[in-house]
Amino acid sequence: MAELNTNKTARQYTVRYRGRCSQLGIYLGKLLRMFVYQNDWKVIPMSALIAGLVGMVTRIECFLNMEGTLFGSFAMTCVCIWNGCFNSIQVICRERDVIKREHRSGMHISTYVFSHMLYQALLCLAQTAVTLYVTEWVGVPYPKEGLITPYFMVDFGISMFLITYASDMLSLWVSALAHNTTTAMTIMPFVLIFQLVFSGGMLPLPEWTEPLTHFTISNPGLKVLAAQSDTNSRPYATIANMISKMRDNEIGGTVTVGQVLDLLQDKDNSAIQELRAKEIGKVFSLGELKEMLDQSVTFEAFQKEQILGDMTVQDVLRFVMESEQFQKERTTALPGSNVTLGDVLQSVMDSEDLQPVTSFQLTHLTTVGDVLNAIDAKGLLEKYKDVNVGGTFTVGEAVDMLAGNGDVQARRDTEITVKTSLGKAIDIIGEEKVKSFLEEKAAAASYNPNFEYTEENVIGYWLHLTMFVFAFAFLATITLEFIDKDRR
Repeated sequence: MAELNTNKTARQYTVRYRGRCSQLGIYLGKLLRMFVYQNDWKVIPMSALIAGLVGMVTRIECFLNMEGTLFGSFAMTCVCIWNGCFNSIQVICRERDVIKREHRSGMHISTYVFSHMLYQALLCLAQTAVTLYVTEWVGVPYPKEGLITPYFMVDFGISMFLITYASDMLSLWVSALAHNTTTAMTIMPFVLIFQLVFSGGMLPLPEWTEPLTHFTISNPGLKVLAAQSDTNSRPYATIANMISKMRDNEIGGTVTVGQVLDLLQDKDNSAIQELRAKEIGKVFSLGELKEMLDQSVTFEAFQKEQILGDMTVQDVLRFVMESEQFQKERTTALPGSNVTLGDVLQSVMDSEDLQPVTSFQLTHLTTVGDVLNAIDAKGLLEKYKDVNVGGTFTVGEAVDMLAGNGDVQARRDTEITVKTSLGKAIDIIGEEKVKSFLEEKAAAASYNPNFEYTEENVIGYWLHLTMFVFAFAFLATITLEFIDKDRR
C-alpha cells in the first residue's frame, strides 16, 4: 500500500512538471497573484506620478522647438527606463531559493523566464498607456498624425513600450545575477547611470566612448522618440531667446564705407534682400511744398537777393541750372522725395503754359522775390496745391545709386565708427525676421541624421530595441540554468 501511494505520488509529481505549457499557466497564475497580494500593482500609480511630474516640466516647449523636443524625448526615455528597471529588479532574487528548489524538482527555466516575459509585457503595456494619458492630460502637445500608423500616439506608444520592455528585461537579467535584493538594488543605480550618461543624445561624449552607446537601451530609445517627434524640422530657439535678452547690450566697431556698401549689396543674404526691398520716400502735394517754403528762413532771405543785369526769367532759370554755384542746391532732393530742385526748374523751363511768364523782362534791380511774384509762384502753388509730386523708391535702389557714384567710390576706404545697441541694429531688419533667420540656420547646423523623420529610421530602432528584449531574456535564462551550482 505504501508502495502504491509512493508510486501514485511520484506519478502526480511527474505529471505536474512534465509539460512546459502547464508550467507556463502555473507561473502566470502565480505572478498575477503576486501582482494583487504582494502590491506589485503599485508600479502603475508610480508610473502615473512620474509621468505627471515629467509632463509638467516638458510641456512648455516639447514639440514646439528643437531643444524642447529633444529634451522631452530624453525625459520620456528616462521615464520608460525607470519604469522598466524597477518592474523586475527584485522578482527573481527575492525568490531565488524557491527557484533553485523547483528547478531541482523539474521546473523548466525557459518556461519560468517566458512566463515573466509575458507578465512583464502586460505590465509595461499598462505603464505606457498610463504615461501617455497622464502626460497628455497635464498639457504635453502631442501631434496628431503618425508616421507608421495614422495616429501619433500609437507610434509613440509602441516606441515607449519597447524602451520600457527592454529595460524590464535588462533588470530581469540583473535580478538573475544578484543573489539577494540588497545586491540587486545596489547594482541598479549604476545600471541607470550608465544608460543615461551613454545615451549619446544630450551629453557630449568623448570619441572613444562612442562604441559604448551601442550597448545602451537609451541610445536607440532616445533616437526613435526624437525621430518620431520630427526634431530636425523644429526651429532652434535658444539663439533667438538669447538675442531678446541682449537687446540692450551695446555693440560697435570701426568699418569702412566699402564694407557697408558691400554688405548692403549682398545678394546671397536673405535678410539683406528683405531690407533692400523696403520702400522709402514720400508723395506730397504742392500745397505741402508751399507751406515748407513759407516757413523756411533760408528761402525768405533768398527772395531778397537782387539779380544784376537785364534778363528774362528764362535767363535766370538757365543761369541757376548751369551755374556751378548752385550745383548743390540743384541736386538736393526735396524733403521726403527723390525729386530735386533742378527737376522742378527744368519742368518750369520746358513748360509751354509758362512761356509768357518765363519771357518776362527783368531789370538790374529785380530780386528773386520779384521773379516769384512775376510768375505768380504763390498763386500757381495755391492753384495746384492738390497735385502730388515726389515718389517712392527702394532701399536697394538708393544703395545701388550711392555705390555707383564716383565720389562715394573714392571714399570706400573711409572709416566709420559705429556705436549702437543690438536691439536697434535688429530693428533695422525686423526682429521677427532676424529670429526666424537665426532659428532656421541654427536648426540646419544642428541637424542630426539619427533623428531623420523616416519610416526606415523608426522601424530600424524598433528592431534594435526588440533585439535587446530577447537578448536580455536569453541572458537571464542562461544565468538561471546555472542556479544549481549556487553554493548557497
